[in-house]
Amino acid sequence: MRIGLISDTHIPQDAAALPGQVREIFRNVDLILHAGDIYIASVLDELETIAPVMAAAGDDDYRDVRQDKRVKERHILTVEDTTIWLVHLILRPWLENEKAPDVIVLGHSHSAAIERRNGILMVNPGSPTCPHDGDDVGTVAILEVDRGKAKAGIVRLW
Repeated sequence: MRIGLISDTHIPQDAAALPGQVREIFRNVDLILHAGDIYIASVLDELETIAPVMAAAGDDDYRDVRQDKRVKERHILTVEDTTIWLVHLILRPWLENEKAPDVIVLGHSHSAAIERRNGILMVNPGSPTCPHDGDDVGTVAILEVDRGKAKAGIVRLW
């Protein structure tokens, strides 16, 4: 399964709309996971014209976004024997009190990063509209899951 990852879109505060490159990058995905700080639900509507969408509530998301049926504090899904958590921020009690997932998709920092911590693949797609540290190019990510194996890559917008 091919999954598009996006976070921290901050629309309309930091951009009027999603960059057109996002549609191109996500054109062949089966699912899109948004890791929070969405700001307006129409962003999810637009992404849903590409593929089904699930989203995590961000620390800056307001009530109307949090009430959207696609948005939860944390989604837990299993894809091809791989457990994925979709969150905006990792809350320590989740990691201490539950079985750890194979993959955690998170946002908040606006910094694209892929790393393994204690056997967990951690993926932060960065932000397509408000990159960290004044970087002039936004990012998203692609997560590929196949037979219990997950790999991810960051995609810089052009």
